[in-house]
Amino acid sequence: MRIPDDYLERVYAGVLGKLIGVYLGRPFEGWTYQSIIEELGPIEYFVHERLGQPLVVTDDDIAGTFTFVRALEDHGVQPDLSAEEIGKTWLNYIVEHRSILWWGGNGNSTEHTAWLNLKKGVPAPRSGSIAINGSSVAEQIGAQIFVDGWALVAPGQPKLAARFAEQAGSVSHDGAAVHAAMLWAAMEAEAFTSSDVDHLLDTGLSVIPERSPIARLIADIRSWHRQYSDWQETRRKIEAIYGYDRYPGNCHVVPNHALMIMAVLYAPDDFQRAQMIVNTSGWDTDCNAGNVGCLMGIMLGLDGLDAGPDWRGPIADRLLISSADGGNSINDAVRTAYYLADLGLRLAGRRPLRQPKDGARYHFSLPGSVQGFRPQAGDGISRTTRVENVKFGTSRALSIGYQALGPGQVAAAMTPTFSPPEVVAMRTYDLMATPLVYPGQRVIARVVAHEANSGAITVRLRVRVYDGDDRLRDVDGDPVTLAAGEEAHLEWRLPDFDGQPVGEIGLAIMSAGPRGDGQLILDFLRWDGAPELRLHRPTGDGDFWLRSWVNAVSSFSKRFPPSFRISQDREEGIIIHGTREWTDYAVHATIAIHLGDYGGVAVRVQGLRRYYGVRLTKAGLVELVRVHDETTTVLASAPFELRLESPIDIRIAVLGLDLMANLGGVRLVARDDSATPLRNGGIGLFIANGALSAGEVAVSGPTSL
Repeated sequence: MRIPDDYLERVYAGVLGKLIGVYLGRPFEGWTYQSIIEELGPIEYFVHERLGQPLVVTDDDIAGTFTFVRALEDHGVQPDLSAEEIGKTWLNYIVEHRSILWWGGNGNSTEHTAWLNLKKGVPAPRSGSIAINGSSVAEQIGAQIFVDGWALVAPGQPKLAARFAEQAGSVSHDGAAVHAAMLWAAMEAEAFTSSDVDHLLDTGLSVIPERSPIARLIADIRSWHRQYSDWQETRRKIEAIYGYDRYPGNCHVVPNHALMIMAVLYAPDDFQRAQMIVNTSGWDTDCNAGNVGCLMGIMLGLDGLDAGPDWRGPIADRLLISSADGGNSINDAVRTAYYLADLGLRLAGRRPLRQPKDGARYHFSLPGSVQGFRPQAGDGISRTTRVENVKFGTSRALSIGYQALGPGQVAAAMTPTFSPPEVVAMRTYDLMATPLVYPGQRVIARVVAHEANSGAITVRLRVRVYDGDDRLRDVDGDPVTLAAGEEAHLEWRLPDFDGQPVGEIGLAIMSAGPRGDGQLILDFLRWDGAPELRLHRPTGDGDFWLRSWVNAVSSFSKRFPPSFRISQDREEGIIIHGTREWTDYAVHATIAIHLGDYGGVAVRVQGLRRYYGVRLTKAGLVELVRVHDETTTVLASAPFELRLESPIDIRIAVLGLDLMANLGGVRLVARDDSATPLRNGGIGLFIANGALSAGEVAVSGPTSL
């Protein structure tokens, strides 16, 4: 297949369009048109501040869209990905009652209902079928809201995008809901090659049955569009004929799909106007605006997003993906675009996408990208700091500008590396996340003082770390002085932070003279190496150290003497810490099992159902296991008497394909020679049908096996 020359940028624009739509529509999700007009007026721009809500929030539209597409990575980058494999991806990444889905109850929430079916062993696509769940549940909106990722990996291939959408949608939905998802995915895939909305609609209609309710709906809206020049007239027809009162359930796909079709017909080349129409029209605003935003982003590109008001500035590329893979949760539109474009190239049989600047986490290579960097606010921080993307040699970089920087003043720009303080105010959807960067890792940044700067500056790497009162405090590396035109590589091995998570990372700038005017260019920022950290309850009574673990257990309490006390009511539960960047390392923990079938320590954790672990069983065994979806393989075992309430010292190390565990004088060694070994991932503590505790968990570089 032919990949568009601007494929990566169009994927980026599609991701941004999705974010803009979701963040714009989320504060008044579920409102009627009448309520929106009376209280807010036409939705021309973000209204979150008027409603006292944060802008960048956790949301199922974003988390599901960019989590479920990972089935390609986990089950093979191939066009014949199945619904059953995508269902396994659900079970690996979705934390019950805490991540991705609306947990509204069995028979109320379509996704919750499907997830319960999967947990009971009902495989997809039966898990989402009308035969199992009934048409009222199966034809709600969810298949459509998660569909964009499948189109972004299939540029110019509407049939492939529709097939992916059908398989993914049928995990939880059926009937008209799946047809709507297939049609929209086909339209988005075709939007990489065409900006003709009528052609896109015809392409979408070609992949669904002619007699589908979705096809009939589109025929009606096209007719009304030809008849009425004012979108308000068409909206009234939609409300009268396809309104919420005509369909069962809390959020049926048909009324919302109608508003999306209307928006793109009445604003085929205007991103801002399409967002105004679909949001002002009400109902499931964040879902509808997110889908419309992604389609318009692909179709119009970055220029289309930038043609109206400043949508991108307030968002600053920030993106939250709450899932059991906590290291993927604090994300940004650039990183996500590169991930999706790489999948798309691999599906097309092309070479994997080259990661800029030797794989640096922050590289700013796409036009306008800032990857979460924003001026830091606070006492002693210059309010003149500005952050923008600029051309830099043959690439792009981040400019941190400052004016009238006096003695003692600091210009600082930071990006999030863990849950922000405002996470406590986010409603409905929890943020399961772990930090991105850790003590013991080496942070590296290339910086250049602009040649037009008024004088020398000092620059430091800075992290902001949570304290015992859940406030962020500044911790700085050593300063480097740069005259105008000079450059440097800043390096800093992060120190221990008493078990507290690093919330932000960035740069702090001070003038070396009485006044500073100019800019510092940040070419890239990265970190590497195994962490060297001690995880335990820190000083104070804050909660963010506890929040830094993905919580997939029935109870995770800080009110017991040990730092960590977990309890699981049924089956297995796990708490997870760390990222996929962790590869070879060792873990040391002293645990106690208070009750349970088995419990232990996990390494290279890649979700709820993919990890290696050393586990103690009430049957009198210690085992090195490989958990991979529904299969648990015992790699090595030995007799070991489990005494409840007794401390057990455990050491486990992973190096390449080799694993070693040592506990109570028992040593186990194993090697994973399977076709799909786990090569990276964080750590975990797990327990089945009982309770486990640990005072401290230490992570360090790998030891000899």
